[in-house]
Amino acid sequence: MTAPLTIRVAEAADVDSLLALVHSAYRGPSGREGWTSEADLIDGPRTTRALLAADVADPSITILVAGDLLGCAAVTLPAGGDTASFGLFAVRPGVQQGGVGTALLRAAEDHARDRGARTMEMCVIDRRPELIAWYERRGYTRTGETRPFPYGDEGVGEPRGDDFRFAVLTRDLSG
Repeated sequence: MTAPLTIRVAEAADVDSLLALVHSAYRGPSGREGWTSEADLIDGPRTTRALLAADVADPSITILVAGDLLGCAAVTLPAGGDTASFGLFAVRPGVQQGGVGTALLRAAEDHARDRGARTMEMCVIDRRPELIAWYERRGYTRTGETRPFPYGDEGVGEPRGDDFRFAVLTRDLSG
């Protein structure tokens, strides 16, 4: 019998390891080992050390860490808000499709719900139909809204195209 997956809140000491995890899941050669890679869509870093350190320090953002840095996810919920934002979702390529992502997503939903959120929202690059379908199988629905890609912003990389958009998905957490 295997031990249950532990999920904890990230600390400042985790920043460098989290940065390596996020880049391994999204970009570069190791990202191609998993199915969530953006390496064929976007060049450059997925985030920066400074941005990640600021997120860890921000009281409106909670970064959850699964196991021994097997994965991470961020939940952003401004004080008094009732819609949480899900992001920075990364699972180490070698353990993808093993339940880590699903466990992290559920932990993020529980965390948001415990802090008063009634809805979880996320933005997914619209060129990722397989990823959108994964979220839909877990109860998320497309809102029909799209948002522009933040071209030129620090820590988003350089898309291989000028027509990227985000599809907005939500899930009701109150039920």
